[in-house]
Amino acid sequence: MTTAPDHVDTWTEIGSVDELVGLLGEPGERAATKARPALLDVDRAWLAASPFCVMATADADGRCDASPKGDPAGQLVHVIDDRTIALAERPGNRRADGYRNILANPYVGLNFLIPGRGDTLRVNGRARLVSDAPFFDEMVVKGHRPLLAVVVEIEELFFHCAKAFLRSGLWKPETWDPEAAVPRRAVIAAEVEPAGMTVEQLDDYYRPENYARGLYG
Repeated sequence: MTTAPDHVDTWTEIGSVDELVGLLGEPGERAATKARPALLDVDRAWLAASPFCVMATADADGRCDASPKGDPAGQLVHVIDDRTIALAERPGNRRADGYRNILANPYVGLNFLIPGRGDTLRVNGRARLVSDAPFFDEMVVKGHRPLLAVVVEIEELFFHCAKAFLRSGLWKPETWDPEAAVPRRAVIAAEVEPAGMTVEQLDDYYRPENYARGLYG
C-alpha cells in the first residue's frame, strides 16, 4: 500500500474531466479529428525511417509499463497490411514486463521516433504475441530471426506535434553531456543492481564493443 506524499492536503487536485477541460480548454478541430484507423503512405514511410519506439502497456489492474524498442531503420517495423504491424523481440534481459501485460490486457500504445525530428507517430491498438510466422523471414537482422513478434492491430494512429522536443532541446548536440549529471552505467549498476561484480568488471561488461555482441544473438 502506498502512502500519500507529505503536504498533499495543500495540493489542488483535478478529479473530473470537466475540471480538466476547464483548465486546459478543448482541443482545436485539427487536433481533435486527426486520428485515423489505417496506414497511409506517409505513415509507412515514417515507420520505415524510424529506428526506435516506446511501447506502453498495462496489466489487468492498470499498472503501466513503457518499454523501448530499437532496430536499424527499415527493420524495426514490419507492415503486414494497412491495419496491422509487427515489431520483433530481440535478446534482452528476459523480464518481459510488457509482454506479460499484453497477455493480461492486449491494448498497447506505440510512439515512433526519427532522430532529429520533433514530431512523432503514435499508434494505438490491440496486440498479440506470435512465436513464429512466415513474415519472420522478413524480420531477420544480422542473420537472426526474431524470438517473437508483437503484432498490433491498429485502432488509431496520428502524428504528434514537436513541442515536447522543442521544450527539451533533445536533439541539440550542444546540450548533450550524458555523464555530467549522473554516474556512468557501470557505477549505477554497482550501486542499485548488485550482482557481485566490481565497477571495473561492469565497465568492461558495458564497453560498447563487448555489450554489442549480444544485441542479436
